[in-house]
Amino acid sequence: MGGLFNYWFVIVLMMLGFYIVMVSPNLVKKIMGLNIFQTSAFLLYISVGKISGGTAPILTDTTMPYSNPLPHVLILTAIVVGVATTALGLALVVRIHSSFGSINEDELLDDEDTYRDFEDPLDPALEEPTDR
Repeated sequence: MGGLFNYWFVIVLMMLGFYIVMVSPNLVKKIMGLNIFQTSAFLLYISVGKISGGTAPILTDTTMPYSNPLPHVLILTAIVVGVATTALGLALVVRIHSSFGSINEDELLDDEDTYRDFEDPLDPALEEPTDR
């Protein structure tokens, strides 16, 4: 069981993140659920890349098993991309809250007048003409 602990932990985290995304109506909680899901994928790749008794891949005169550094490098890149997408998602949630007054998905979908009365403050057609 000791060798399978990482995989069970990955499955639990993955299902927890998926559950949060599916059940929670709050958009911030959905983003956090996606982060938990993403973290489980990171742990899976790191667990697969580690070899018991493996060393760093440095050339020496003796032949020894080594751990492949490629999964770790790919996960570092994925972490940077994950942080960027989380920041973008949270920026969108802030924009949704400022435009609609709520970040609850149920409230946004239930209010039919929200979509009809919405005026985009960034729309150039709504700008008042200036006299020069």
